[in-house]
Amino acid sequence: MANNLDLEEQEQLDQFKHFWKQYGNLITWLLIIVLGTYAAWNGWNWWQRQQAAKAAAMFDAATEAAQRKDLAALERSVSDLRQGHASTPYASQAALLQARVLSDNGKSTEALAALRWAAEQGGDAGHQAIARLRLAGMLADAKQYDEALKVLSASFPAEFNALAADRRGDLLMLTGKAAEARAEFTKAWQALGADSDYRRIVEVKLNALGVDPAASGAKS
Repeated sequence: MANNLDLEEQEQLDQFKHFWKQYGNLITWLLIIVLGTYAAWNGWNWWQRQQAAKAAAMFDAATEAAQRKDLAALERSVSDLRQGHASTPYASQAALLQARVLSDNGKSTEALAALRWAAEQGGDAGHQAIARLRLAGMLADAKQYDEALKVLSASFPAEFNALAADRRGDLLMLTGKAAEARAEFTKAWQALGADSDYRRIVEVKLNALGVDPAASGAKS
């Protein structure tokens, strides 16, 4: 009986050896790939968390510098964010903050540069849209109307379409293009919700152009 069991065990062992000889390397490599992928994924997540923490700390430093109106320290913090963490929302948010502080301190050229970076290279679509709207406003103040309209010709997230259309309407009015301005104001009015306070502002602009959007059959 024992001999029979020994023979069966030996046969099973031989089968296993044959199986391992044929598939062992493949199984080993599959395990290495699976475990390596898992380790890489964990490592990537850890690295991402570390980078986000560093970017947050840099943004905090930029905020503190802005509160102190320390333009040199603000520039250093924003520059560090751009160089090491340009794709994070912290970098574009810091650029918007820097632009406001620079503008408040009469440095419009530098403020425009900060806004252009946020509009063109910022990693957050919402911040890019805000940067374009602010940039267009500053260009309009400098009477660079064509350049401002070019900035507003870019694609905007849906939630910013009404604001972009309203800003285009303002610029077109400044260049004497009342009919085109009316069309943009109408787009803005239609895109804004019926309970929006800003919609009433746009309606006032349309009224000044002789248009009552509610009476003219525009969608509400």
